[in-house]
Amino acid sequence: MFAFFQWLEATGGSLALRESILAYPIVESTHVLSLCLFFGLIGLMDLRLLGWALPNVPVTQFTSRIQPIGVVGFAVMVISGLLLFYSGPIRAYTNIFFRVKMILIALAGLNALLFHATIFKSVGDWESATLPPPRARLAGALSLLFWSGVVVCGRMQAYKWFD
Repeated sequence: MFAFFQWLEATGGSLALRESILAYPIVESTHVLSLCLFFGLIGLMDLRLLGWALPNVPVTQFTSRIQPIGVVGFAVMVISGLLLFYSGPIRAYTNIFFRVKMILIALAGLNALLFHATIFKSVGDWESATLPPPRARLAGALSLLFWSGVVVCGRMQAYKWFD
């Protein structure tokens, strides 16, 4: 795998992106801004699931309004994140914070998948409740935890503490 990342980092596109005066900062800024958009919306949803925000707004009404924007934010965040990885795959691969971040992203995705495949199917029974059922609250708390960890690890990637 390391040999593949060495090859990837030696490609012209990776080198051009990494050494560009404008492209890299634009991609990085786009990544941070789309992360803010996505995390802000998912955070609000998680707070609603915990019963800590917007308790009088039905869950389906809330999700139907924020989901399209959140999907766009997520898509832009993923594309810009892949470009950032492409600009320095060896640095990312050898960074413990990058690895933890990838694990947290997988856990956040699994949490969302389980939430939508199970708990959300019965949303009609509890969507107007000020305090959603315990499993919905757990999904919201785990989502906040995982995505907060992603943000922290993403920020910590800039530092090479454990080389």
